[in-house]
Amino acid sequence: MLSTLTVWNFALLARTEINFGTGLNILTGETGAGKSILIDALGAVLGHRLSVDMIRTGCEWLRVEAVFDIEGEPALIEYLKDEMIDLDGTELIITRQLTDKGKNSVLVNGCRTTLTVLKNIGEFLFDIHGQNENLALLKTENKFRLVDGAVPEIKAALGDYKAVYGEWQSAKKELKELEESLAETAEKKDLLTWQAEEIEKVKPAAGEYEKLEAEVKKLANGEKIAEDISEISGLLGGVGEAPGVADALSQVIGRLEHMSRYDDSLDDLIDRLENDRVDIVDVFARIDDYHDSLDFDPNYLDRLQGRLDKLDRLRKKFGPTIEAVLERYEEIKRDLSLIENGDGDAEALRRKVTEADSRVREAAEKLTALRNQAAEKISKDITGELKELGMEKACFKAEIRPGEGCGEMGADEPELLFSGNDGEPLKPLAKVASGGELSRISLAIKSAAAEGDSLAPSMVFDEIDTGIGGRTAQMVALRIAKVAKSRQVLCITHLAAIASMADRHLYLAKESENGQTTTTVRVIDGQEEVAEIARMASGLEMSEAAIANAREMLEHAAAAKKGL
Repeated sequence: MLSTLTVWNFALLARTEINFGTGLNILTGETGAGKSILIDALGAVLGHRLSVDMIRTGCEWLRVEAVFDIEGEPALIEYLKDEMIDLDGTELIITRQLTDKGKNSVLVNGCRTTLTVLKNIGEFLFDIHGQNENLALLKTENKFRLVDGAVPEIKAALGDYKAVYGEWQSAKKELKELEESLAETAEKKDLLTWQAEEIEKVKPAAGEYEKLEAEVKKLANGEKIAEDISEISGLLGGVGEAPGVADALSQVIGRLEHMSRYDDSLDDLIDRLENDRVDIVDVFARIDDYHDSLDFDPNYLDRLQGRLDKLDRLRKKFGPTIEAVLERYEEIKRDLSLIENGDGDAEALRRKVTEADSRVREAAEKLTALRNQAAEKISKDITGELKELGMEKACFKAEIRPGEGCGEMGADEPELLFSGNDGEPLKPLAKVASGGELSRISLAIKSAAAEGDSLAPSMVFDEIDTGIGGRTAQMVALRIAKVAKSRQVLCITHLAAIASMADRHLYLAKESENGQTTTTVRVIDGQEEVAEIARMASGLEMSEAAIANAREMLEHAAAAKKGL
């Protein structure tokens, strides 16, 4: 709800602060007093177009500030959180300023924001209906709100539909992601299969490469090894008449044993040399065995080298070591397994999507049936309201048409149709209704569904009374008062019948000083309000009869509002 609107340097408004109340706020005054300018100023803080031409003559800037109480507006509060706009309690302060250089600034609770964000906030706050405004109800989302608010069961049915629709969308998304993943991996399947087969053909074993490498190195140097063994054998076993190391040690030991007959201190040396001789004999035997084990078959070396080459190719392709190759092999097998299992998972998901699709369509059909009931009801109610508002030949119809498949709001596309005269076919409201008709149609809708619809909490009717009078004016007044029971209404009017319904009456007047005109705004009640109603009903002449008539109108209005 709008609490306060403060305006600086906006056309005829020099510095004006207006406090608004709940219910019906009526704005009256002489023609040209600036009533529409005040609505333009309100539009500025709701994100409407603002021109430097609106800056008061002689000033360099204009500013408009509005204070709203947004208690009971969870959707708006959530939007403000999403936009990271601070909110302390339920007070929302919007400030918009424009300089004569065209610099525009927007502050929402002290946070600088964009005009786009301001427009979005404005749609949560106000629904402005004027001669040159597009009705908010012409928007698709608001057509849904109008229809869905007419039958209580629709809310639960829509909730059920959105639940299964969410599951359906989630399943479709999951299936799409899996199919895309499978498409990518399917392209790799042949490569993975080929890589697995390549590794399987070689059948590498952990540690095999190092063993083969050592064996090949030994066999490749077989001749050198043989030469070294021959020389070692000669040294250890002797060549020709020259004794080997073992024989020489035996001779030394024999001499020492002979000497020990005369000196037993040599026994220790004999024992040590005997141990050395035994070791040397053992080494000689092992070398001899090593020599016998050598196989310098060139074919065997070629086979080993060929095996080593195969392992080396695997190392270059899949990892620096055979162990890394084996790890990669396990990864390839896992990827292939996922591809094979993925086909099964995709089939299960397709079944899930099909089942969800069936439940969505069933929920959508139930929703459509309820909406058709609602459309029939509001068509009848709103057409009746239009006739009471002086549009005797008018016909209004809400029609539920099939949409393009199932969407977030169901499988329906609501359309509002209108015909203003006999013989004219029903056509979409946006195409056939004039500005004045749109305002009155909007009032009829608000009146017919005052408690049911969920449009903005505050409304503006700018000169909705154009071209009406008499009984129609009284019916318009009653319906505006009815709407104001459930939401805040600001209404500019020239009709006393409507003005007398005010919960708060704001009077606008022009004053001239030092060659410059200024509009003032003040709340009137009591005798001032009686005088203004008399002026509106009978003109400038304030006769006793006009005053009495004004009092009577106010009394009747008060009684009528109680009856609402």
